[in-house]
Amino acid sequence: MSRSVRAHLLLIAVVFVWGATFVVIKNALQDISPLLFNLIRMALAFVCMAVAYRRQWKDLTWRALGYGAMAGFCLALGYQFQTAGLRLTSPSKSAFLTGLTVVMVPLLCSVPFLRPTTSPAPRWNAYVGAMLAFAGIVLLTTPAHVYAGLGAMNAGDLLTLGCALGFALHVLALAHAVPHVAFTQLALLQVGFCTLFMAMTGPWLEHFWVHWTLRVLLALVVAALLATAAAFTVQSYAQQYLPPTHTALILALEPVFAWATSFLLLHERLGRRASAGAILVLAGIALTEMVSSAGVATAHEIASTGKEGP
Repeated sequence: MSRSVRAHLLLIAVVFVWGATFVVIKNALQDISPLLFNLIRMALAFVCMAVAYRRQWKDLTWRALGYGAMAGFCLALGYQFQTAGLRLTSPSKSAFLTGLTVVMVPLLCSVPFLRPTTSPAPRWNAYVGAMLAFAGIVLLTTPAHVYAGLGAMNAGDLLTLGCALGFALHVLALAHAVPHVAFTQLALLQVGFCTLFMAMTGPWLEHFWVHWTLRVLLALVVAALLATAAAFTVQSYAQQYLPPTHTALILALEPVFAWATSFLLLHERLGRRASAGAILVLAGIALTEMVSSAGVATAHEIASTGKEGP
């Protein structure tokens, strides 16, 4: 199995975990405030990773710290804006606007300053694939009656746009970092800095509260170990071999996996509209993967040879 195929499969597994844990986390948020949940989740993940990757501490460099801070800031930006915006807008509009991440990544990659040296300028299939996937997200997450209200933007909508930008910048930050920083260091540092930024901004954005219950503890363990520590380690590894536009499209599978979990656990049925959405997401990914970036050096190859081209 090639490294590229392995990277695709591992990243799909990560997105499956994120989608599958949605039900668990959603239930837990009845007993804990969202930003406090995010903060504890990241802090627990960082402690676990600091122990698991303890040998990485002696090899830290200022460059690694800089890239880790950049990735952690973008990650915190996405999570904090998403949660703060959700308080002021509807869940359906929040999902709709967060889905813009899949469109923002190829658009940002068209800017030479933002595009990683490991990635070519996006081709036509990347833009079309992103639009297909975004249309699929809309059908999966947004009821038909919501469209009438999408034109009226409020403060929550603007905050959620900031969330989409944060997650898009996080994908690009990892793409810039992986040729220069070991993926284990990058995973450790981004979660650590994300925890720090969340601790600094959380009290300004919400009043923390919690009722300690079994479902809160279970959700925190699952989210910290699987959906954070393991997931961001795998993403940091996978982006050594994947262009950021491909990464963004694979991330669009999250609502598909979230529905699949809801179907299996809660017996939630998928209607024609949502079925069409899932098909569009898969079509967008397939279209982008059909036209490969042959001849373009991956981040792993650049890190190994020091060359930035074919």
